[in-house]
Amino acid sequence: MGELKRFAGVFVAVALASVVLAADVAAADAHGTSRRPAPRLRDLQHIVVLMQENRSYDSYFGALQRGGQSAGKAKRTMGNPSPADPSQRIAPFHASANCEVADLNHEWTGTHAEIDSGRMDGFTGQNVVPADPTGGRAMGYYDATDLPFYYRLARTFGVGDRYFSSVPGPTYPNRFYEMAGTSFGHIENDLPPAGGWTQPTIFGRLSQAGISWKVYYAQVPTALFFADVRAHMDQVQPIAQYYADAAAGALPQVAFVEPAYIGTVTEESDEHPPANPQVGQQFTAKVVQALMQSPDWRSSAFILTYDEHGGYYDHVAPPKAPVPDAVPPTLGPGDVPAAFDHYGVRVPFVVASPFSKPHFVSHRVSDHTSILALIERRFGLAPLTRRDAKADPLLAYFDFAHPSLRKPPKLPTANIDPAKAAQCAAVQPGLLGL
Repeated sequence: MGELKRFAGVFVAVALASVVLAADVAAADAHGTSRRPAPRLRDLQHIVVLMQENRSYDSYFGALQRGGQSAGKAKRTMGNPSPADPSQRIAPFHASANCEVADLNHEWTGTHAEIDSGRMDGFTGQNVVPADPTGGRAMGYYDATDLPFYYRLARTFGVGDRYFSSVPGPTYPNRFYEMAGTSFGHIENDLPPAGGWTQPTIFGRLSQAGISWKVYYAQVPTALFFADVRAHMDQVQPIAQYYADAAAGALPQVAFVEPAYIGTVTEESDEHPPANPQVGQQFTAKVVQALMQSPDWRSSAFILTYDEHGGYYDHVAPPKAPVPDAVPPTLGPGDVPAAFDHYGVRVPFVVASPFSKPHFVSHRVSDHTSILALIERRFGLAPLTRRDAKADPLLAYFDFAHPSLRKPPKLPTANIDPAKAAQCAAVQPGLLGL
């Protein structure tokens, strides 16, 4: 992600000069008119979305099957070749440390090399650094002993084992898909002009329809990259307001929550390597518990996902995807020539709601624009692009006729292992996420 620049530019983005691409509105609106929600879907009054950072499905939920979850049925490969000796392979292994010695490659060209036309054998080769000459850290994974809250959440509610990031590339393009249904040509972490990108987003659609929404942020919101969010600054509020709104039963109809992207290993809560994933798990747990204890829980759905894989191995090849619009990737020198016609690597995805089908696994192909499709279907909004127009709207996760989880289940405490936290501080003593 160009880690020394990853989120520093967010703080100065509002001061940048104004130049922006025009939005492909006609192409998006051509896919259909507003759709009325099914009567039962109207019971869903609040949708809360939290997108964390840079973990593949296998790196977090690859061990779900051990607990009886039928996720990830496809057989894993035998790993990736060792760059030090290609005749040897590095198999997926349980990571013993919470923090990596270095970040991993998740850029446009690097990710395409990791996917390697569906062979999924380029992860080790793309992650060779002096401190890890085999790139083996890309093959590490966590399990329920490391992430007990996440594993119980996934086993209790619904998880998707064919949920892919939207583009094989870094954070910003994927977050653009989450909010706009397209990265409108961007394949890098490009900062917006002054005033923000004018590309239409779900927030603009919600405002036009009179649907309440807020962006709650722990530090700084990437949603402010877009002009139609900056036009409603009163609806962009610190995370403390989320907890207050949840406690008061005053959550908006749509809420996007953003973690802390910058800090030490004890502060950064977005889970972006080399940050401590247990810090992010604790942040997520607090957001979830606030919702479960809220009067709004009985009519809510919480969605957890990750923007992209962060360079970590996954064994499932990304399938073809609908091209979102007429804007091709903006390629630079050395960038792999490819189109926006394939999804990125699989990422973790959980839907928690009183309407959730318990212990459910969806095998339907979906991506970040599926979140948009759910919001659009629920509130009768037209799609933003061809991608969200064709996206699975996630309805299979719900059973509105039999809301069996209205009483919030007891979930484990999301503790931080002090010994592993000490290892993190020793390996990464400085400020992360800049």
